[in-house]
Amino acid sequence: MKRIVCVIVACAMLIAAAVLPVSCVRNDVVLELEGDYTGLEGTELYVMNWGEYISDGSEGTLDVIKAFEKATGIHVTYDDTTPSNEAMYAKLKSGAVSVDIVIPSDYMIQRMIKEDMLRKIDTSKIPNYKYILDEYKGLYFDPQSEYSVPYNVGMVGIIYNKTMVEGTPDSWDLLWNETYKNDILSFNNPRDAFATAQFLLGQDVNNEDKALWDTAAAKLKEQTPILQGRVMDEVFNKMEGNNAAIAPYYAGDYLLMNSINEDLEFYYPKEGTNIFVDSMCIPKSSKNYEAALMFINFMLENEVALANAEYLCYASPHSGVVNNPDYSFKDNQILYPDEAHKPKTQYFYDLDPEIRSYYEKLWEEIVR
Repeated sequence: MKRIVCVIVACAMLIAAAVLPVSCVRNDVVLELEGDYTGLEGTELYVMNWGEYISDGSEGTLDVIKAFEKATGIHVTYDDTTPSNEAMYAKLKSGAVSVDIVIPSDYMIQRMIKEDMLRKIDTSKIPNYKYILDEYKGLYFDPQSEYSVPYNVGMVGIIYNKTMVEGTPDSWDLLWNETYKNDILSFNNPRDAFATAQFLLGQDVNNEDKALWDTAAAKLKEQTPILQGRVMDEVFNKMEGNNAAIAPYYAGDYLLMNSINEDLEFYYPKEGTNIFVDSMCIPKSSKNYEAALMFINFMLENEVALANAEYLCYASPHSGVVNNPDYSFKDNQILYPDEAHKPKTQYFYDLDPEIRSYYEKLWEEIVR
């Protein structure tokens, strides 16, 4: 579905002061670019991303893909049809398409590295890599920062409509509250959905004990009769239009929904939640490696990174964004909670294939 722009980013954004080799136009603004974007004119680049997970030019924002094409002369085929990490993985694994850039989440990157599906990234050809904050380098899924460049950071919480839900909830147990039968949504992907039950039950979301996964599956089956449905991007229309009261979803997307419906509130459950990092990677199937490096560098340009951060409403791993005094979300406590308000968090890890297969079969039984 079409994502609604959370903050309009037009001509008010600051322009980098350096005089650099290439520039491109966004409406009446010239973006001064730090990289060398010449030499690959006329070539093709295939980018696979989540639905509407990039600033696209709507409402006066920067159209990142068009700006990249204008700056480089490279034609981009942009695929934003993958609804989940698992679907993205399946499409790549099938070999049906040759992809130059893909933007999966941490645990899926870990899996693809194990399965030799990614190319190492030559960061010496990405001068803007200097803007990635140190805290997002060398993370567990890519300890040497060889295969991925961080794009966005997020956490999962619960969105609820304050006109439909009583009190001030603080737990995952809201998703099991029979008072709101047929007004509760849940995730339509196994890893996120299982985590809602695992956090509530006090389990490690990366455990490899089949009995614990059975317990979490039973908890999800217990929830099924009171659910309105299991959704992904459908959550936007449901929550914005007062067609559901409660949904677990990603913090950045809550900010988008709240810009449409001010009755929506959000919290990180007290039991803990998932934190994730989505990163740019180059699959082994890439046929235009140099253009892929150029695209990653372009995405790290200060103005481009700021446009994406403003449009998407996710936390940024880019120093030029978080240190920019004009960044709309600079002090936002949902995206950047201070120490007193930080929730307990866990990353998802890629699990042993036997356990992965086991919980996927459990999931098939749950949604059957």
